Amino acid sequence: MTEDMHDRAEAWRWFWRGVAQVATIPSLILMFAFVGFAGLCRDAGFTLAETVFMAGTIWALPANVVLVGAVLSKASIVTAALSVALSSIRLLPMAVAILPEMRTPKTRKLTLYLLSHFVAITAWVMALERFRVIPKTCRTAFFGGMGGTFLVVNLVLVAVTFEIADRLPPLLAAALIFITPLYFLFSLWGSARERESHFAMGIGLALTPVFHWLAPEMDILLTGITGGILAYGAGWLARRGRT
Repeated sequence: MTEDMHDRAEAWRWFWRGVAQVATIPSLILMFAFVGFAGLCRDAGFTLAETVFMAGTIWALPANVVLVGAVLSKASIVTAALSVALSSIRLLPMAVAILPEMRTPKTRKLTLYLLSHFVAITAWVMALERFRVIPKTCRTAFFGGMGGTFLVVNLVLVAVTFEIADRLPPLLAAALIFITPLYFLFSLWGSARERESHFAMGIGLALTPVFHWLAPEMDILLTGITGGILAYGAGWLARRGRT
């Protein structure tokens, strides 16, 4: 076997190992969250095509939930776009952190651009944990197998759940809807490394009803901006007090 054939065989081996990550606990939690997202979209009046399109193109579940919330609150297109954009900004440093871990002198930029679509909390955390034992030349294959499988499986799950949601018992359907925001909250809380992030989430939870009453069309945007500013200020004061 030539060296090139050996490298391809090794890449395919890690690709299938990435595919196999769909059977792990974090992946199953993600699936349950997308089940809840499908129920949320059906309850909000979205069509099957719109729901699957959102799940596939936006992919990151928190941004999808933000968009649904903006539509439900009858927010303008500009407000909805800003809300989704602000929610997705957090993915930029995640992509910046993970892409160099996969890039080699032979890696094409197009490959990295395509793989960046799969960057979300679950895949990002799982990949960084496993990259320690994966040869750098095989990491794109592993991440592509894992991210692509996550995407396809969850799109199928969203479509199936959307179609049968009206046949589920009302209590179960309501529970599925709550899986998504709970997954969103716990994932962000668990992945946050600074105390300011926890503080921002706490402020957001407290201020959401207030802004929903004061400005229902911009409640998500105002809650996020206010919580972020107050949390940053509290962190700045705490750091200043230690100096």
